[in-house]
Amino acid sequence: MDMAVIELSRLQFALTAMYHFLFVPLTLGLSFMLVIMESIYVITKRPIWRVITRFWGKLFGINFVLGVATGLTMEFEFGTNWAYYAHYVGDIFGAPLAIEGLMAFFLEATMVGVMFFGWDRLSRRQHLLVTLLVALGTNLSALWILIANGWMQNPTGASFNPATMRMEVTDFSAVLFNPVAQAKFVHTVSAGYVCAATFVMGVSAYYLLRGKWTNVARRSMMVASAFGLASALSVVVLGDESGYTLTDNQKMKLAAIEAMWETEPAPASITLVGLPDVAARTTHFAIKLPYVMGLIGTRSLTGQIDGIEELVLKADERIHSGVIAYDAVERLKINRADTAAMAAFETHKRDIGFALLLKRYVADPRKADEATITKAAWDTVPNVPVMFFLFRFMAGLGFGFIAFFGMAFYCASACQFRKRWFLKLAIFMIPLPWVAIEFGWVLAEIGRQPWAVDGVLPTFLGASSLTVPQIWTTIFGFTALYGTLAVIEVRLMIASIRKGPVEHHDETASEAGFAPLPAE
Repeated sequence: MDMAVIELSRLQFALTAMYHFLFVPLTLGLSFMLVIMESIYVITKRPIWRVITRFWGKLFGINFVLGVATGLTMEFEFGTNWAYYAHYVGDIFGAPLAIEGLMAFFLEATMVGVMFFGWDRLSRRQHLLVTLLVALGTNLSALWILIANGWMQNPTGASFNPATMRMEVTDFSAVLFNPVAQAKFVHTVSAGYVCAATFVMGVSAYYLLRGKWTNVARRSMMVASAFGLASALSVVVLGDESGYTLTDNQKMKLAAIEAMWETEPAPASITLVGLPDVAARTTHFAIKLPYVMGLIGTRSLTGQIDGIEELVLKADERIHSGVIAYDAVERLKINRADTAAMAAFETHKRDIGFALLLKRYVADPRKADEATITKAAWDTVPNVPVMFFLFRFMAGLGFGFIAFFGMAFYCASACQFRKRWFLKLAIFMIPLPWVAIEFGWVLAEIGRQPWAVDGVLPTFLGASSLTVPQIWTTIFGFTALYGTLAVIEVRLMIASIRKGPVEHHDETASEAGFAPLPAE
């Protein structure tokens, strides 16, 4: 096992995933904003809303194409860079990905073409239905992807089969209705809605500052302010729900986010700011708010949230239990009729993944000494300082979006978006949702380490048998390719924004008064 190969494989997947996720949130949010804008057009029959919908639809299309292109790469990486992972858990993990491709992706991919080329071939209501199907397909794609990822965070509905030496589905409904997956889905799509609303606000503010397309800009900002405020509130509320699910399913992640080294008496306090010290296993200069963490994590004043040191002791116990299960599997390989081995396996099978943590240090987990087991138990603690600071920065941005869209909602009626300071703020806000979303993704994935599948398969066992030069070659190749695609994406988006909402010879837009207007 070459840890350099493992870390480089993780780096490659992180780079491709984070790049792909630059496009996903905007696609999720713009799809439903198009539905809202086109619904207003169908209800009012005012041509201005047709032009608005077509303009934002063009930007949606550019973003959609790049999202699809970069997402396909990630599908193949499971086979090229994470072959043993694909073998070990492919029976469960592959099903949501296959359903996403067969059901959601083909729905949105087919309807996108009809949406763009059907404006003059379909009635208003028919075209609105197509736009709605695109939005549903886009969000259903996210649902199935997050069901797969949610299973990696909380592997329910599956068990290890000693006959095949891999994980297999035992209850697909449990995989489908995994509480972690459901919480991740609603939280993620809400963040995408905030991203799209901020993008629409920023581009529209640019038009107002330039004195161009002011009727389009103001109407777009009115939709974005209401949509964004509801979404920003949802992100915080649903983020709280995600924290609640961690209490039952990912206790170590929750403890690391809070840098909670020791178990506190219920209800636990939340640390607003502080400086985690891994070596001393304490948090310096901590400013705490009493009771809040207990309320978030347990919805009660009596529920207890375990600290890191307590959870490490539990991991130590599970490693010992897992070694018994591992030994039983090895005996079953020799004699499948060994009833004693089967009985031992059934008793301890839930912990066999913890025994695999020892393979980082010894080839046979049964030969590990107590010091090695203790070391492996501490491996279950993710990077506490990174978790601690990323969460607080992300949460701070979340509350900032609520304040921003609250101001936007007020400005929609009070000043009709005529305040230049607010318009400049709207432009400044454009990249911040992407920062918060990428931080959230990093938080979720680092918080799961050292597991590829929590409690089931350590990350270092999931990688393919590759060499360091091979992985560096693909990293440089993807960087060059994705860098080129990024330049193309940005140039196309900027060109479309500069051109504005009116296409050449667009008589409908001219009749609606969509020539550039002076600054107001």
